[in-house]
Amino acid sequence: MARADISDYLIHFTSGDTEEDAFCRLQNIVAEGCLYGSNRMIRGGYNCVCFSEAPLQNLESGLVNPQYYSRYSPFGIMVTKTWFFLQGGRPVIYQLEGEFEQLPETHRWRHVRYDLGANPPIDFSWEREWRIHTDALNFDSDVACIVVPDGDWAERLIAEHEWEQESRVQQYSAIFDEEHARLMFHRGFWWDIYTLR
Repeated sequence: MARADISDYLIHFTSGDTEEDAFCRLQNIVAEGCLYGSNRMIRGGYNCVCFSEAPLQNLESGLVNPQYYSRYSPFGIMVTKTWFFLQGGRPVIYQLEGEFEQLPETHRWRHVRYDLGANPPIDFSWEREWRIHTDALNFDSDVACIVVPDGDWAERLIAEHEWEQESRVQQYSAIFDEEHARLMFHRGFWWDIYTLR
């Protein structure tokens, strides 16, 4: 049954002080085909790669809207929930801080503090976080898509890729003729791109 509040996809958002910075990080992540784990804000020092299962159509009104919350940029990598699950990813466990110790060691990387009785209350459940305990998560265009704010950013992503490919062809034209260099070294843009608006 299709529901607007449930997504079959998960998104990892890039960080950055500005949109330009976040966009450059996205380009580097895509070029490398890898997301690196971090233990920032994760109790126990576990390296994890984090995603959100918030539906794509709802992101601008909440999770990536700087008027409400500025921790996430509107740039990211999107994968299916099924693929991420098969890699070992799981939804986090929202619970009291004291319940961390009750988790078996194999599950502690999933802990997120949740305490409605605190003053002020601590509730990050709206992030709808999923994690995978890993130092690095490799992906490619067969399993991942790119998320950008709008069509202008998508066009820029493709244009900058094309510029890089043309530069590569020109470099190899010094060794091969340009036609052969283009056939051997020019790759079209092969990623699917989704926009938030």
